Amino acid sequence: MDELHKEADTKKTASDWDLKKYIVIAAVTFGTFCCCILFFFFIYRYHGFAQYWQKTMGILQPVSMGFIVAYLLNPVMVFLERHLNRYLQPKMKDERKAKRTARTLGTIGALLFLLLIIFLLLYMMIPELIKSIRNMMVSIPAELKDFEEWAQGVLAGDSQISEWMAFMGVDLNSVGNYLETLFEKQILPQVNTYLTYLASITTGVISAVRMVFNFVIGLVIALYLLFRKETFIGQSKKIVYAILPSRFGNVVIHTMRVSNQIFGGFVSGKILDSAIIGIICYIGLIILQMPYSLLVAVIVGVTNVIPFFGPFIGAVPGFVLIALAEPVKGLYFLIFVFLLQQVDGNIIGPKILGDSTGLSSFWVIFAILVGGGMFGFMGMLLGVPTFAVIYYLIRESVAYILRRRKLPEETKEYIRMHDVDVNTGKLRYEEK
Repeated sequence: MDELHKEADTKKTASDWDLKKYIVIAAVTFGTFCCCILFFFFIYRYHGFAQYWQKTMGILQPVSMGFIVAYLLNPVMVFLERHLNRYLQPKMKDERKAKRTARTLGTIGALLFLLLIIFLLLYMMIPELIKSIRNMMVSIPAELKDFEEWAQGVLAGDSQISEWMAFMGVDLNSVGNYLETLFEKQILPQVNTYLTYLASITTGVISAVRMVFNFVIGLVIALYLLFRKETFIGQSKKIVYAILPSRFGNVVIHTMRVSNQIFGGFVSGKILDSAIIGIICYIGLIILQMPYSLLVAVIVGVTNVIPFFGPFIGAVPGFVLIALAEPVKGLYFLIFVFLLQQVDGNIIGPKILGDSTGLSSFWVIFAILVGGGMFGFMGMLLGVPTFAVIYYLIRESVAYILRRRKLPEETKEYIRMHDVDVNTGKLRYEEK
């Protein structure tokens, strides 16, 4: 009898601990999120600390760059290592040596893969981008004039629009002259001034040397991280269990695993998806004979890494550039981007990303708005996976509490419910 009581007490204690565990997860996650908000508010509010923070981040830039590169290249290294290990195992008698050789070759291959991509992008894009920007700066005054004539032709064929503009006191000639004057007398001189500053020898050399130095050091750090990743992960776990009790340590490790799955799947998938969209966009613009094809495709591809709003953000500057050169093709471009976004959202994106975040469209928009409002571009990019981790932990905590109370976990059950019967503990539904 005593053994039964002890067993019941043990089960009760374990259940209470599981409940506390999930509550602790949710509380710690929410507290960490609030602390991050307060921390960045403190940085941006107090300029002295902000300057110190920026200086510290500048010093640590190679380290952070190394971590980012290692994290992004880890799937490539794992892929190469797995296939190399499969090939080297039969060739070498020493299994340990075969694994070490596969890791070394896989790490070097991943870094060479990154360098090859960077070289190809720079080789293909920089000359074309410089040419596009130069042609754009030279031809914008004439294109503004052509756009004004095209708009006047449209207005001449539509008396209602002409009457409305006359009623509002809008003179298209004055608007066109104002834009030309603004561009020629204010924008172009400022651009030339900035280009002069950027072209100065001292600033250019210092910036180039600093950028190359940080990149090289970052690659070296990434090389070490990839080659000894198990050791670094093991050391991190050792620190966690040295500071926290075992049960709390398990919570932290579990949270880190979930975060890695969500972040890794989302970021790597989004980069691949954006690269594919950029290539398809470039091919489509070439076929449609659009001006500034490469420049616009780069803009569309880069902004596509932002979930939901990315294609629309990239479409705005692309439309402006194309419409200034050929107004009708600007409308074709909008139709093309809309169709491309539909293909991405319904075919390409789901195939690559799947349901990596587990968030509905509403929470995706919410995460992007909050993240972008607080942290800018990086907030818009990383806000979705960050919120997905918080959402996952809260969802698991709520589901466990409902299971303990023997209540259903499905949301649809609570849509139709009226309340909970306090005697039976079951849901009571609204009468139809």
